[in-house]
Amino acid sequence: MTFEIDNIPSQAGRLAVITGANTGLGYENTRYFAEAGMKVVMACRSESRARNAMASIEQEVEGADLEFMQVDLSDLSSVREFAKTFRKKHDTLDLLVNNAGIMWAPYEKSVDGFEGQMAANYFGHFLLTSLLLDLIPDEPDARVVNLSSIAHTQIKRIRFQDIHWEKRYNKFGAYAQTKLACLMFSIELQRRLELAGRKTLSVAAHPGVSDTELVRYLKPWQVSMIRYTVGPFLTHPPPEGAIPQVMAALDPDVDGGEYLGPQGFREMSGPPGRAKIMPWARNADANRRLWEVSEQCTGAEWSLEA
Repeated sequence: MTFEIDNIPSQAGRLAVITGANTGLGYENTRYFAEAGMKVVMACRSESRARNAMASIEQEVEGADLEFMQVDLSDLSSVREFAKTFRKKHDTLDLLVNNAGIMWAPYEKSVDGFEGQMAANYFGHFLLTSLLLDLIPDEPDARVVNLSSIAHTQIKRIRFQDIHWEKRYNKFGAYAQTKLACLMFSIELQRRLELAGRKTLSVAAHPGVSDTELVRYLKPWQVSMIRYTVGPFLTHPPPEGAIPQVMAALDPDVDGGEYLGPQGFREMSGPPGRAKIMPWARNADANRRLWEVSEQCTGAEWSLEA
């Protein structure tokens, strides 16, 4: 299974939404898609940062077709407003890339009462997908791409008894739970799409270990220690870390329910390919339960038919 980023066929006439498109992996995804001729809606929380990112990409990519739309994934009302605004402007969507996220954040509850990392990384994307899925064409090239992480290997189950971490909060465990949830969601969404007879694909990806703004909650000395010791040997830069997501979105050989990531040592870096899914992420009962809990928490209503 090979994928050459320089050989992406023209994506002219297609439309993508990328959350967290102003920085890190989202920025690189946006740039790659723009280079291929795709129109990209940059779904970001900060307009000023998104506009700066747009200007930077437009300098790099002649004729880049970019649009900013504001959304705060940690606020369900903002997600609903984004979807309403998007539907007024566009009547179809070829790719939804659920990329935005935070990592290892101090404990904080969202406006909806969710643990902050779970709100931004998972619940917001669960709701967003439900609100836009009916606009995505019924064909294999039309996809929902969810960003997971090798961190999903670090926690074996969703804490259904305390999903918002109101007891004994652990920022590392909470982050791992969000990425396990994203992968479980991607697999369960594919199962439901197939049951509904849909050809649309749900695919997950992870970047390995990449030096992005996700490390903003680490102390400066911790970032420096990683960057100047083991970092160069075990990590890769965002332009390379973003390639598994691009592969998940555009490679015609990818199947629904797959999980893509770097193929190097412990999937930390290297060329993209099929990544390892831990058995607990494939647990059908747990995946269905997570879906049901997510519906209850977000109020999401799904229309899966073509």
